[in-house]
Amino acid sequence: MDSIKHIGLIGLGIMGKPMGLNLLKAGFSLGVYARHPETAQTLVTAGATFYDSVARLAAEVDVLITMVSDTPDVEAILLGKDGVITQGKAGLLVIDMSTISPVATQKIAADLAKQGIRFLDAPVSGGEAGAIAGTLTIMVGGKTEDFEQALPVLAAMGKTITHIGEHGAGQMVKACNNLIIAQTVVAISEAFEMAKMAGVDLDKARTALMGGFANSKAMEVHAKRIIDNQYTPGFKAKLHHKDLQIVAKTLNAYELNLPASQYVIQAMRQLVEQGDGELDSAAVAKIVQQTAHPKS
Repeated sequence: MDSIKHIGLIGLGIMGKPMGLNLLKAGFSLGVYARHPETAQTLVTAGATFYDSVARLAAEVDVLITMVSDTPDVEAILLGKDGVITQGKAGLLVIDMSTISPVATQKIAADLAKQGIRFLDAPVSGGEAGAIAGTLTIMVGGKTEDFEQALPVLAAMGKTITHIGEHGAGQMVKACNNLIIAQTVVAISEAFEMAKMAGVDLDKARTALMGGFANSKAMEVHAKRIIDNQYTPGFKAKLHHKDLQIVAKTLNAYELNLPASQYVIQAMRQLVEQGDGELDSAAVAKIVQQTAHPKS
């Protein structure tokens, strides 16, 4: 396949829709599928073609992108009885941009390869704002030649695009990304609890910390949420919890004992279980605050 002309997109939610719009802006022909056709209307109005089944879409496109919620969704779309594996032509390139299990990703790639279907795992970071602006960070696993061919497609949606390694490597780095963010928010929350007890002004503390090695995007964005106790979601806690469950399963698969990781996995689970799953995931600070004063 010398050039990519026709792209398929499955998953037209908060991330997938703006990603699709950016593909259209870049001049690609776009076909879309959604279980609820009304969710495709914005893209259809912008020039996309709606398909009424995954199989029909897979049969006609050069590249098929999936951007859905979780591992079982990707498996159903790609490997199900009416999925991509049944109708995708040999040479089709599937790019899964969802956040799913690295272990499952390797199996999906192997199963598709038996049918001559190529695969890249390309999860993203940057949230809705990055999807709209076309500035997502994209972490890619798969064969070098497939990555190189997909690069113009990925460049329509992202800014920092890195080929990490073989199948599953992109998902592994995304798991690392979500783990680091969660641990950083917990570290900030614990530090702020200590500073608060000493009567320190947290706004001034944050300003000082942003000037040194403690600075991070989490310090810039999430620390302000914690100080203001304002958790309007950018990335919902229930989704971060889902991603940390991927981390938990990966730790189990490799028989790793990582106490700090296990703590944040449990803290995010507790946040969701107490009914705060719709808040921004920085609200995990509430769990830190609850546990910081055991005698109160």
